[in-house]
Amino acid sequence: MDPLFESLNPAQCEAVRHVEGPLLVLAGPGSGKTRVVTHRIAHLLREGVRPSEILALTFTNKASDEMRSRVETLTRGARVWVSTFHRFGARLLREYASYVGLTPNFTIYDTDDARQTLKRVIEAGRIKTAHYSPERIAAAISAAKNQLVTADRYEARVGSPLSHVVAEVYPAYQKRLLASSAVDFDDLLLHVANMLYQNAEVRAQLDARYRFVLVDEYQDTNRAQYVMLRALSVDHPNLAATGDPDQSIYGWRGADIKNILQFESDFPTVKVVRLEQNYRSTKSVLRVADQLIRSNLRRKPKSLFTDNEVGRPVKLAQYATQDDEARSIADEIA
Repeated sequence: MDPLFESLNPAQCEAVRHVEGPLLVLAGPGSGKTRVVTHRIAHLLREGVRPSEILALTFTNKASDEMRSRVETLTRGARVWVSTFHRFGARLLREYASYVGLTPNFTIYDTDDARQTLKRVIEAGRIKTAHYSPERIAAAISAAKNQLVTADRYEARVGSPLSHVVAEVYPAYQKRLLASSAVDFDDLLLHVANMLYQNAEVRAQLDARYRFVLVDEYQDTNRAQYVMLRALSVDHPNLAATGDPDQSIYGWRGADIKNILQFESDFPTVKVVRLEQNYRSTKSVLRVADQLIRSNLRRKPKSLFTDNEVGRPVKLAQYATQDDEARSIADEIA
């Protein structure tokens, strides 16, 4: 048997062998989704796709480093661009800085730099913050950017004192960033998404450059990331999304579960593969988890199973406070 496929189950093989066209891999917990992504990259290379035409995106440096290492091992050192969304955004902004009013050597502010800039803007403009902290205001600006609401389009809402403060601070803050040829972390996505949406020629260039785009944890994408991915998958709709609506836990930071739920509407010709075999948990854990998650309304149904042992029965523990819970877990681990 082909060594690339000998460690894969039938569903994993089906996903890995897919080449042209959109792909949605619904991957249950512990189902080997990272293995599928990396093996599919290796298969694409064997099918004649150039490394420079493949883009793999994930959310953390740790995940991207692990994925890159696995790809290099499988392909004997092929240099595929495996990146976080923000690192990818920074790379594109360096190349197309003038399209968003920046210079190529712009500065990326970390959280502390961005907070200090925000404070200076508030002080210089003598803006009344209604006792909202800079951190609270920054969080509201971040949420707006993740939804692609630019400073000139932000509107205060009736009954929301914070939004009235943000409506005054946000434009001044963004003006200061551009004057300093600087961006904050959220701008790395906001600027790129808007550039791709507003410049058809740039969008087409990048769509042709990255013919095969693979995304891990697609259920955690926000509006800005969604627009970026859709823009890169128009002329070459080879977007491969791997994720699971049941594992969507980052709505509080802008993740939109609709992105994965509507994938089949966005790409009517999509191939859907379900990874339902769990390699991590016991039968007892999987049975309880499956019964619990079935109560979710916004999901893609799956039938999870495992060949692992039954294991000990799941214990339900209740605590009076979160401190009691944390202390009990720490004692159990110790």
